[in-house]
Amino acid sequence: MARSTERTYDLTDAEKRDLIKLIELGEPLPDKYRFILFADKREVELVWNGKTREVSTAILPFQTLEHIDEPRREVRGNEELGFDLGGRQAKGWTNKLIWGDNKLILSSLKAGALRQQIEDAGGLKLIYIDPPFDVGADFSMDIEIGGETFHKEPNLLEQIAYRDTWGRGADSFIAMIYERLILMRDLMHAEGSIFVHCDWHVSHIMRLAMDEVFGPGAFQNEIVWHYYNKMQGNINRFASNHDVIFWYARGATKAFTKQYEQRAEAVRQIVRVWSKEKQKLVNAKGSDGKVLYTESEQRTIDDVWRLSMLQPADRSENLGYATQKPETLVERVIAAASNPGDLVADFFIGSGTTAAVAERLGRKWIATDLGKFGIHTTRKRLIQVQRDLKAAGKPFRAFEVLNLGRYERQAYLNVSGRLTGKKKADALAKREQEFRELILKAYRAEPLADAAFFHGRSGSRLVVVGPINLPVGRLFVEEVITECRKRGATRVDILAFEFEMGLFPAVLDEAKLKGIDIAPRTIPPEVFDKRAVEKGQVRFHDVAYVEATPRYTSGNPLSLGIELTDFSVYYSQGVLDAITAELKAGKSEVVCDQGRLIKVSKDKNGVVTTNTLTKHWTDWVDYWAVDFDYESRKEIIKMPKNLGVGGQLPGLADPLEFVEFEERWTGSYIFENEWQSFRTRKNRALELTSAPHVYPEAGRYVVAVKVIDIFGNDTTSLFPVTVG
Repeated sequence: MARSTERTYDLTDAEKRDLIKLIELGEPLPDKYRFILFADKREVELVWNGKTREVSTAILPFQTLEHIDEPRREVRGNEELGFDLGGRQAKGWTNKLIWGDNKLILSSLKAGALRQQIEDAGGLKLIYIDPPFDVGADFSMDIEIGGETFHKEPNLLEQIAYRDTWGRGADSFIAMIYERLILMRDLMHAEGSIFVHCDWHVSHIMRLAMDEVFGPGAFQNEIVWHYYNKMQGNINRFASNHDVIFWYARGATKAFTKQYEQRAEAVRQIVRVWSKEKQKLVNAKGSDGKVLYTESEQRTIDDVWRLSMLQPADRSENLGYATQKPETLVERVIAAASNPGDLVADFFIGSGTTAAVAERLGRKWIATDLGKFGIHTTRKRLIQVQRDLKAAGKPFRAFEVLNLGRYERQAYLNVSGRLTGKKKADALAKREQEFRELILKAYRAEPLADAAFFHGRSGSRLVVVGPINLPVGRLFVEEVITECRKRGATRVDILAFEFEMGLFPAVLDEAKLKGIDIAPRTIPPEVFDKRAVEKGQVRFHDVAYVEATPRYTSGNPLSLGIELTDFSVYYSQGVLDAITAELKAGKSEVVCDQGRLIKVSKDKNGVVTTNTLTKHWTDWVDYWAVDFDYESRKEIIKMPKNLGVGGQLPGLADPLEFVEFEERWTGSYIFENEWQSFRTRKNRALELTSAPHVYPEAGRYVVAVKVIDIFGNDTTSLFPVTVG
């Protein structure tokens, strides 16, 4: 007689009745039944509202915004990189600085075209992250301008990130980090390690989350960073003077090099040797039979790291980021858990410490951040690292600034990949309509019923929304002018995520000659957050303009420099009156209003005074750079074949099961950063004329000039030049 394979459950009669009743009512089952009914062997699990093991499967191509490589004087002796005649890196791994949501970045790295580059570079061997556990602090920093310090609060996109991270307290934080930890694990090399930095806010749940994602057996250390120099004033409890760093390994094998530190005083240590006779370590003895000792001035570092935190006086390293960590801390992590040439990543890069240390220690790196100013700060920091290594005659790698750009926005239009033909077209049209309506609502414009070309009206001005996937160019603006003349309209606002470089101000002047007043305004990324739109928090900014003049070198017809002659920008927070009303006596604030930075002060008698800090256009410029031959390098991206709108592909069973890609030219070019000048905390001076550039031959070239303002926003303009 065949043995029954029917499964039996150890349930009491009362439990059976409860189960039947709950199932009939359609109610969720208590957690205890999961272990009884479904053979879940996990003894401890972290549970939160909305928990899921699903992760992003988006595969979006990366746009290359800028390529940065300090030219080297000596170009021999490194076959892996190879150098061009100008001393710049020509092959090999190029480091990556990526701006955007690290969830989409991670999923695109995991299964996108860059994954093969990562594997060719030896795989991702080490991750160090310091995720946001102090709400708002990670995106706050101090900006110096006009002799005053302007405290930069998180912008709306960064505030939204924190609202999503902390909106439901620990639930939303752990949901955010859990998905990203899974993506990081799947991206790591089998012999890789991950170090996660946190403090008392979330350390108790972070350990459980990492146990789930990597397995309890992957745990290596709970490192205590004791910062002995933190001043906390008079508090009614023990001072909190430490953070923790959890170290987990991806597999059974990992890199590890013992680290040592200097002792305050040398100590005597007994010398130990292996005894074959006793098969163990024994004390070594001299010829006189006495135990041998050695003087030791170093000690092996354990899991308590006594390192000072950064202080305001540390101006050589402190960049004004509230959560910036000292290089000595990150250096210890990288030196211990990776080898020279290994690939290191930090997906919450902040002020750029991990990338800077990795570069100095001869590691390859990937760094990402949601904050635009964080990306800009890291860019300046890494340029300075390149300059320092060049001056010291040490090797360094080029790095490129990337983002998901229009492809990240395109993901907003995602429709089901299962739809085909007319259904898919209808669904896409509906999503585009919803997209325009959301932008018009954010702009506080009234939608037009007959939206054949124009989409809305704001007061007496027509409003048109540009394409989501492409920058607005001259042809689009000319079409706007034509449609205005058909309707007899004279004023129109163009809303777009991107405008073609070199478009303004010439095209606006041409429109004015035809009687059309055009106001181009940039759509901020925050527009996709419906909560921000509903609250009226989204602000559109006027487009900034760059003016530059070529300065030809006397005696050399092939040589010229570029002088930055003007930068026009208009920002306004719209909160000057509110700040003034709420300001306490004896205090001051700096606010952006009507295209000016204004310091508002209130004395002890309540008298308010204002002082404009941006007295000259150069006060707005934090950084500018020149590409002397902009059209020399096309931007080529690799797109997955048969990719649906939104970049979604089915989840891959194997992370290394690469999708087939095809190369496409975006129609744009890569900005090759050939010269730059920028302000630092130590040196606020800015050069306004570049070093001369010598062209290889006579002809017409296009020069690109990029300006990044004090808030991290960049503007690029093109200028044709002729030499020879």
